[in-house]
Amino acid sequence: MKYSNGKTQNLYQEAKKIIPGGTQLLSKRPEMFAPNQWPGYFTRAKGCEVWDLDGNHYYDMTSNGIGACLLGFADPDVSEAVKKRIDDGSMCTLNAPEEVELAEMLLDIHPWAGMARFTRTGGETAAVAIRIARAATDKSIAAVCGYHGWQDWYLAANLGESDSLRGHLLSGLEPLGVPAELRGTNFTFRYNRIDEFMSLIQKYGDNMAAVIMEPCRYEDPDPEFMKCIREETEKRRIILIFDEITIGWRRNYGGAHLKLGYTPDIAIFAKTLGNGHPIGAIIGTGEVMKSADQSFISSTYWTESVGYVAAIVTLKKMKSIKIWEHVEKIGKLILKAWREKADKHGLDISTGGYPCLAHFAYNYKNASVLKTLYTQLMLERGFLGNTAIYPTAAHTEEIVERYSIAIDEVFKILADANREGLVDELLNGPVCHSGFQRLL
Repeated sequence: MKYSNGKTQNLYQEAKKIIPGGTQLLSKRPEMFAPNQWPGYFTRAKGCEVWDLDGNHYYDMTSNGIGACLLGFADPDVSEAVKKRIDDGSMCTLNAPEEVELAEMLLDIHPWAGMARFTRTGGETAAVAIRIARAATDKSIAAVCGYHGWQDWYLAANLGESDSLRGHLLSGLEPLGVPAELRGTNFTFRYNRIDEFMSLIQKYGDNMAAVIMEPCRYEDPDPEFMKCIREETEKRRIILIFDEITIGWRRNYGGAHLKLGYTPDIAIFAKTLGNGHPIGAIIGTGEVMKSADQSFISSTYWTESVGYVAAIVTLKKMKSIKIWEHVEKIGKLILKAWREKADKHGLDISTGGYPCLAHFAYNYKNASVLKTLYTQLMLERGFLGNTAIYPTAAHTEEIVERYSIAIDEVFKILADANREGLVDELLNGPVCHSGFQRLL
């Protein structure tokens, strides 16, 4: 399609002058997709469709709200319940009864858990979980595997001589502003690396309060890896925390750890839990969670009602429509389209991940240039597109077929241009950022 994006681009240029970093979330910076081309703002979002400030219409074939909207944008059932709650008042001097209902729902889904606390964001849930683990054990050190937020406790891993979080999050994350006194309180190990985990246990096990990790992200864990972690944490009274913020509810109802058959001491949820409305949950065994009573963990907006109402409706609807089955089907169709169209045009790509969190990569030295051009060409065809997708209930086979036609066209252009050395010439702007970079 032919489109103008002047209003959208102009607003972002203004934003960078008055908002440090340009946006509130690194993952939503236009520079992460296609600088000077990606539509940074929306006026309307419904299902998996988005309209920008210039009136352009797109199908979202990327993260759909950074993984927050598993039911699709503005789900009518969730919106109806939220609007009713707003009309009745969403904030009060008294507490929201829905928080008790949501706690009971989560504990019913997770029989191993005995208590629940709530926040509003994913980063907060991780911070609260670490605080509870430290309170329960009276120890300080945390071992982390994966990405768990922006707070001091997490970025403390980068206070050492090396960029320890490289490979866990993004390269180039400076711990500027994180107190140097936190050095030595957080150490990293990589997924499925028993040797790295055991090295930390041998050095710091006696002073370790928590191990926090995603039970899975793109692949199932090695059974021996998980067995080792569970045995060592139990033996040494270390709190095992499963971060289900991204993978939770996508592979199965209740979180990936239930499907995998591993039981943590604490599990944390956010994103999808409220289908776009802020809500986070920390659930855990009664023994561990009681430690929260002795620690000051409190915030005014954790008592606001909208998140609880949204989560209750979201949980019920995800279960009734078996959302995990739908997103697996859609994800498989998209993975198939990527592979078939790449093979058809001789484009060398690799695909991976669960269908519910599918991704692909270009196997070329100029991969970032190809990635940017792909996004540029997809925008011209009415799709928000990059190298990963989080399918939702709103993605239909018809939409995937339209997307597949666009993939066919774009992969042909990419393959031909790459063979002829013309990829750079086709770009209408700079190459996307591959990590954390300061904005100019």
